[in-house]
Amino acid sequence: MARMLSGTVVIATHNRGKLKEMQELLAPHGLTAVSAGEMNLPEPDETGSTFAENARIKAQAAARASNLPAVADDSGICVAALEGAPGIYSARWGGPEKDFGAAMQKVEAGLRERDAFEPDQRHAWFISALCIAWPDGHVEEFEGRVDGTLVWPPRGTAGFGYDPMFLPDGHNRTFGEMSAEEKHGLPPHGLGLSHRARAFILLEQTCLA
Repeated sequence: MARMLSGTVVIATHNRGKLKEMQELLAPHGLTAVSAGEMNLPEPDETGSTFAENARIKAQAAARASNLPAVADDSGICVAALEGAPGIYSARWGGPEKDFGAAMQKVEAGLRERDAFEPDQRHAWFISALCIAWPDGHVEEFEGRVDGTLVWPPRGTAGFGYDPMFLPDGHNRTFGEMSAEEKHGLPPHGLGLSHRARAFILLEQTCLA
């Protein structure tokens, strides 16, 4: 039996870009969202081998530490020509300073080493795994994916992470060129385009009134 989410919820992240997106997605549902960073909760070691495992680790740690329901996202970009890398290590490719300009250059360098210059050689996809954990150990899990092509040079300054080099299938602007509403606005007003929005739609259908 699925469990409904209500009241105050912890967003288990210290990433300001991810926090902003999650707060915007939760806002219409009357939930009070606080971040793990605001509560000075420690960041657990992400020792999982999949996005889902790492989301669960973060959500369960925040739920235990706060005694509140916690929502965690683990997400990243997977590049076909790089055998799925950076995948769960997407944030780490930005280094300690979370320099995603450098991370995008690293991806591009990998593609060039493999002579991947044409669009059909530059297929990539974003994955978002969402987990809600309650203090009693109950969890609900959801996953969303969006496919696209990597462009160079990066385009746009909106979004965060690898957004400026990701051109979603069927569109002519990168995530970095799209407004927040375009990228992760939910139906009926938005397209629910991003990986996080697609995972959130599943969460919404299951756990939100």
